[in-house]
Amino acid sequence: MAKYHAVAVTGLALRGLLANAWPRDQFPSAEFRLFQTKDLQTPQQVNTGVSVYLHRIAFNTTRRNLPPRQTLLGKRYRPPTPVDLHFLITAWGRTAEEQQALLGWAIRTLEDTPVLSAGLLNRFAGDWGEVFHENETVELVGDILSLQDLYNIWEIAKHNHQPSVSYIARMIYLDSEVELTEASPVQTRAFEYNGIVVQ
Repeated sequence: MAKYHAVAVTGLALRGLLANAWPRDQFPSAEFRLFQTKDLQTPQQVNTGVSVYLHRIAFNTTRRNLPPRQTLLGKRYRPPTPVDLHFLITAWGRTAEEQQALLGWAIRTLEDTPVLSAGLLNRFAGDWGEVFHENETVELVGDILSLQDLYNIWEIAKHNHQPSVSYIARMIYLDSEVELTEASPVQTRAFEYNGIVVQ
């Protein structure tokens, strides 16, 4: 289970993974950035590089009725919320050849690291500290977007459609900080009849 910062940290980890594996001799001026929707409308800010754009968050319904989270000290918290993060990975290049080669390299790099460990994820958490617990992992799975989904994403970019690939970061458990308190078992019951208390 992870803190709610896990959504942002997962995107940062994807960007960091690509930036660390970047072949500088082949793409010397490449940049790696997290994108917001508005960034798709002004792509000229990246001449060569790869953008990571979170275009959808969905509840993962594979596991329902999760049990409450319990700490080593015995405290119990509301059950975690599992979510899937849908990322669009887009390559940008000055030429078609450079763009396509960069996208191919990005796909190969992500496929070579299909599971992100807690150590890798927390490396990009910055001031948030340990966001993922040491036994947690995030699975990356390639996703096929429908033509309608692609149209909806790129419509905001005035149809400036770029070659992209979609990945899902699956089963990220967002921890609750709401503690479950349990009262001690009932020992006695008191009933009052006409001013007389009967136990």
